[in-house]
Amino acid sequence: MGDTLITIVAIFLAAILMFIFPLMSISDRNDDVAQMSVQTKTVEFVDNIRSTGKITQDNYDAYIQSLAATGNSYDVEMEVKVLDENPGKKTSQTSSDKIGENIYYSEYTSQIEEKLNSSPSKSVKLKEGDLISVNVKNTNTTISQMLKNFFYSISGNNTYNITASHSGVVMTNGSE
Repeated sequence: MGDTLITIVAIFLAAILMFIFPLMSISDRNDDVAQMSVQTKTVEFVDNIRSTGKITQDNYDAYIQSLAATGNSYDVEMEVKVLDENPGKKTSQTSSDKIGENIYYSEYTSQIEEKLNSSPSKSVKLKEGDLISVNVKNTNTTISQMLKNFFYSISGNNTYNITASHSGVVMTNGSE
């Protein structure tokens, strides 16, 4: 009886060592590659907006497709802080060329998508000084997350393996 129990335990441990740990390692590497790809595409997307001064439907669609190419689904959150110059107010600053204070108001993903769809040029034009921010996180559970949940019970529903964010100041006025 003792030899049979030891044999069953040995077979179980061998199966874990031969199949489960390599699977966990490969799935972690897949998540790492997806993370790097998502971060790179997010940086490219934001830097393109910063240098051209506009968000186009074609660039946005290409960005979403490149994210989907990783095999995961993502929640993309964009925020544009539009510079609203208010030259009517006097300030206590010593700068002679600035008469008022600059105020930003925010536009979010749904508003930006609505502008993209309703605009005849399928673009949203920004001006120099506007701020753009893009945050991405995966919405599906990856194989790596499932295995970690099964073996470690450390990942929860609000844990995202693949996230990326990038932001910056628009450097030029958008034009046709």
